[in-house]
Amino acid sequence: MNSVNDQDDDGVRRFVERFGVLLTEAGMARTPARVFACVLAEDSGRLTAAELAERLHVSPAAISGAVRYLTQAGMLVREREPGARRDHYAVHDDVWTDMYASRLALLRRWEEAMVDGVRLLGTERPAGRRLDETREFFAFLQSEVPGMVRRWEEHKAARASGPSR
Repeated sequence: MNSVNDQDDDGVRRFVERFGVLLTEAGMARTPARVFACVLAEDSGRLTAAELAERLHVSPAAISGAVRYLTQAGMLVREREPGARRDHYAVHDDVWTDMYASRLALLRRWEEAMVDGVRLLGTERPAGRRLDETREFFAFLQSEVPGMVRRWEEHKAARASGPSR
């Protein structure tokens, strides 16, 4: 089994840092972004806290906070082999699908907040119209995400049953 250590270490480190920066630019804290990118780039899709600290040159405390955030966000799962003393942090195969599908509840709450704002301001005012358009956008996303996830699953199934590349 190939691991990151068997691959081009410098190239993998550059990828981890680059993707980590992109996640940071999207609003994620720096260490969780790097931890997620590191696990994502590992062939096994799982690493211990000690392995993460070593690869990313950060303290165990920083790893602890990062994996806590990532597990709460549903981006990593904590696993332990029977009889083992160390936890592994793993990315599951459908992490992106699950993350986007789980955002539906958040979108629903945001839409409800916009409804309250529109009631307060009315649509006669520019701010009220902006809030109403925002509400409509959140409602639109809620209606689109399930179809998008379904189409992605169909795409994956077709790719898996099609000719190999």
